[in-house]
Amino acid sequence: MQRILVVDDETAIGELLEVYLTNEGFKVDKFENAGDALACVQRTPPDLAILDVMLPDMDGFTLCQELRKEYLFPIIMLTAKVEDMDKIMGLTLGADDYMTKPFNPLELVARVKTQLRRSTRYNQGELAGRLPEEYDFRGLQISNTTHKCILFGEELQLTPIEFSILWHLCKNRTKVVSSEELFEAVWGEKYLDSNNTVMSHIARLREKMHEPSRKPKFIKTVWGVGYTIE
Repeated sequence: MQRILVVDDETAIGELLEVYLTNEGFKVDKFENAGDALACVQRTPPDLAILDVMLPDMDGFTLCQELRKEYLFPIIMLTAKVEDMDKIMGLTLGADDYMTKPFNPLELVARVKTQLRRSTRYNQGELAGRLPEEYDFRGLQISNTTHKCILFGEELQLTPIEFSILWHLCKNRTKVVSSEELFEAVWGEKYLDSNNTVMSHIARLREKMHEPSRKPKFIKTVWGVGYTIE
């Protein structure tokens, strides 16, 4: 049974999520503060976490950042804030998705399932019998079979979303991939013009690859068009 960590200081919301997720067959660990949540994760890491931004002892962004120091399970931010910068901050710190309150519980459950499917593929590799797929160039090795990425001998600790972005760019190497194409290929949802999700994850990916923001060696921005990897 897959475990979902829910951290929200609003008791009613925590209980609502617990009901919907339990009905879908998940085991739910529910907390109203970051400290108890961190202690639970250290004992039994979840398969996915849903974090509220406004918590009494530590904001959700900081909690997300703390979790990303050791864990790669998917994180969905749940927040009452709707400003673009708040969304970008959460994604840059390592969140995989976000939803704003008020939210539709059925949509949140659907997003949970999507992230878990992606995470399962990432951790277990592709279906048996598929031919190995790997790219190896200029010190970057990435395998879609083992879901590992090595840069100059160092294995990068990528989230499933980050791996999928890098893999799609490598698969389309030398081509310019638009933000719309990248978003729809990785997230499987319709892209909106105001969506900053791709940009935030690219920034996080470059950071992990130790890429200089002004003159990156691998993932390059083609202004007004999209991204390419060389």
